[in-house]
Amino acid sequence: MHQVSIYGRDLLSLHEYNPNEIRSIITLSLKLKNGVHPPSTLKGKNILALFEKPSTRTRISMEVATESLGGHFIYIDKTTSQLARGETLRDFALVTSRYVDLIAIRAYDHNDLIEISKWAEIPVVNMLTDKFHPLQALADVMTIIERKKGRITIAFLGDGSANTCHSLMIASTKMGWEFRVGCPKTLTPNPEVYEMARESASKNGGAILITDDPVEAVKNVDVVYTDTWFSMGIKRSEERMKLLLPYQVNSKLLSHAKEDVIVMHCLPWYIGEEITSDVAYGPKSVVWDQAENRLHTAKAVLLLLLTPGFKGLT
Repeated sequence: MHQVSIYGRDLLSLHEYNPNEIRSIITLSLKLKNGVHPPSTLKGKNILALFEKPSTRTRISMEVATESLGGHFIYIDKTTSQLARGETLRDFALVTSRYVDLIAIRAYDHNDLIEISKWAEIPVVNMLTDKFHPLQALADVMTIIERKKGRITIAFLGDGSANTCHSLMIASTKMGWEFRVGCPKTLTPNPEVYEMARESASKNGGAILITDDPVEAVKNVDVVYTDTWFSMGIKRSEERMKLLLPYQVNSKLLSHAKEDVIVMHCLPWYIGEEITSDVAYGPKSVVWDQAENRLHTAKAVLLLLLTPGFKGLT
């Protein structure tokens, strides 16, 4: 595969990245995981990470990735910054661009991320918004590639409007895979994101299926993916629980998938809700490798965005 440079780019979603660019990130991630040392590091680079929402995997993986490559990671909680007192996103972007080399943001509103990227003079990376979670999708694709070959079929079960579903749907269609969403009719993917993915599928030989039938969604698939039904900002309710219960990933539903199906979840999970304990901790689950791959893909993204002329490892 021809290596490509993404130096100096933003990573707001994977929609802005072509298949070769995504594959370059994954290829580098796999090499880093296998112990290949990059010829360049992040020595002298400062990464500013702004968090509006709680985080475990994203914060740790990004911080360890930065520090292990020689960079410096600066954590900011929005509530302790001047943003909490009304400083504009424009001013925040313009000022911090003079201090650091990259801004990473975990925000509630994707539009806030876009506003910062509009004014920042340095790369901006999405660490999760209400609309997209590209860093998670890169780790997901890496995990799938480690175990599956050829044209892969993935089923996402649960809330089709989730950021994880959106990002993996775009990534999967860029890879030429089939992506199915099994969800209630009231929780389908964002129409704009669906159109992005449909266009990507048309260009790259992928396919999309949206269905409210969970059995149809998982029939003969290679991968079953789910996420919490109550993401940050979504209030718990019996009505929502009842609506999503038919999409629970359990052994009965998995019996309709391929025998060697793998089960994925971005974590944290709520056992007994979107997934049962026997599946979550069973032999088909690959969530711990999936979580580990957040570290390797974070390293790859930071190296490629911040190193001039760096196109990967040979």
